Amino acid sequence: MSLNKKYVPPYGEGASLYIRPLLIGTGAQVGVKPASEYLFLIFVGPVGPYFKEGFNPVKMQIVRDFDRAAPLGTGHIKVGGNYAASLRASERAHQDGYASCIFLDAREKKYIDEAGPANFFGIKGNTYVTPNSNSILPSITNMSLREIATDMGMKVEVRPIPVEELAEFDEVGACGTAAVISPICSIHDRNSGYVYQFCKDGKAGQKSILLYNRLRDIQDGNAPDKFGWITIVE
Repeated sequence: MSLNKKYVPPYGEGASLYIRPLLIGTGAQVGVKPASEYLFLIFVGPVGPYFKEGFNPVKMQIVRDFDRAAPLGTGHIKVGGNYAASLRASERAHQDGYASCIFLDAREKKYIDEAGPANFFGIKGNTYVTPNSNSILPSITNMSLREIATDMGMKVEVRPIPVEELAEFDEVGACGTAAVISPICSIHDRNSGYVYQFCKDGKAGQKSILLYNRLRDIQDGNAPDKFGWITIVE
């Protein structure tokens, strides 16, 4: 880690040093089967906010003509194929003027699944709601936000979220390692043309701001880590 010390972004910039473990099959073989040999490595790189808007609200697009991952596939595992399957829809969303797209469940196309490369969450009153799906990558950031929400006295629900329920949320957002939280100001249904509006004053919702600040303060060392998440690297 000391070799990468000079690449750690200075405190207060809102950036971080991203640490990515990587496993690649390298066995000398041809055929559809697991590799006989593997290469494990870890690469690091300084990163800023995942979306160029940072913590400012972004627009997203619901897509139904692409699936990110199947229910009994590898959606819950961090493998390259899950990202590859989402690229065409994501690029089209960018061309249409959106930060990313929201995928629905592959089986029925009725429920919110993933918010592009991040987990989705919604806030209704004092309740934090996030999808329950076996095709979603379990996000450490989402898990952390749920613990913080509970500690703040909020109720937490992990359950299927019908698309129509978007109209009932006070705030919605995407969460993940690089983004932490990206508030969503509007969600456009590409099929129906319907638009779900949030952040009507152009700013992130109050609950999202509280959750974001709590998690960032713990990460930056500005607040005590009562959850035991922080490891000091000398």
